[in-house]
Amino acid sequence: MHLSAIYSDLKDFREQLSKDVQSRWIAYLTYFAVICRKLHIKVEATYKGPRLDDGISAEFMVELIKTFKDQKKLHKKYAYKILLAIHELFMKLPNMVEINVPDGQKFTICGDVHGQFYDLCNIFDLNGLPSEKNPYLFNGDFVDRGSFSVETIFTLFGFKLLYPQHFFMSRGNHESDVMNKMYGFEGEVKSKYNSNMADFFTEIFNYLPLCHLINRKIFVCHGGLFKDDNVTLEDINSTNRNRQPPEEGIMCDLLWSDPQEIPGRSPSKRGVGCQFGPDITNAFCSRTGIDYVIRSHEVKPEGYEVHHNGRCITVFSAPNYCDSMGNKGAFITIRGGSLQPKFTSFDAVEHPKIKPMAYASSLFGFI
Repeated sequence: MHLSAIYSDLKDFREQLSKDVQSRWIAYLTYFAVICRKLHIKVEATYKGPRLDDGISAEFMVELIKTFKDQKKLHKKYAYKILLAIHELFMKLPNMVEINVPDGQKFTICGDVHGQFYDLCNIFDLNGLPSEKNPYLFNGDFVDRGSFSVETIFTLFGFKLLYPQHFFMSRGNHESDVMNKMYGFEGEVKSKYNSNMADFFTEIFNYLPLCHLINRKIFVCHGGLFKDDNVTLEDINSTNRNRQPPEEGIMCDLLWSDPQEIPGRSPSKRGVGCQFGPDITNAFCSRTGIDYVIRSHEVKPEGYEVHHNGRCITVFSAPNYCDSMGNKGAFITIRGGSLQPKFTSFDAVEHPKIKPMAYASSLFGFI
């Protein structure tokens, strides 16, 4: 059975489903998963890359990273295996994932990586590969703009599957259909695999968690805080995330908002979300019992910036963003117990001569 025939069947199936969006897509993806599990995709004898016959292992991940560094592809059979498994995993997670970091254990938070695969590998060189003893949280915007987004996302998904309780991923504003069409990820997936896989990524991104809570004291989201003064952690967990980001509301603000230094709120310079001042951050922290907020979403010269008297921190992990900004990247490490942030800045490393936005729509430039 060919993939084109499967997707034709899926299209017909979807059209017969209820018009309720959430149940329609859950049913659509359940059907898709069942079909793909039955699908036999041949692995050609000429394929010399990593194989995923017995589940993901640390050895598989090392070989996968080497394969990607050598500008080779993961076979589509194994790519689909990863996507099916990660979709199933994300579907089971709440909107806000709670993380417990034991006393003394190091925990690393990274910001936007935007398809800069070779800089992602540099983070692992500097700070160690993910493991049960070296946990990570990547805080959204894994793809787009950088032209190695496919390699980046499969590496992150692989580590999430290998260490589901020690590797975490938050949704960013670029984990969305509109942004992926504009800024390169969709085009890259179509170029390296096919349009059907691009569609499947769209649905997987709909199930990414919106935020994380570390030891009930550090709130981590991609964008920032809310237009509404009274949003609670319970409100976050009860919102519907399994969709494309809306233009307003809790989900929108978590993905799009930015801090400002003046009190109060202002309209966002991005046209979506809001800008929130130190009083807004203080009120949210006091109301929820949180010590401080970590967010990403903005380029910073040193890769990080401390706002609001230490109660809001930006971390951005894509150095020399788009090969043009000249910024450093950074990551944050904390240790269970004190939870005090330590900042590590780093420079960009060389990558193959493929320009950022190489797969982007020609109708759009940078925003």
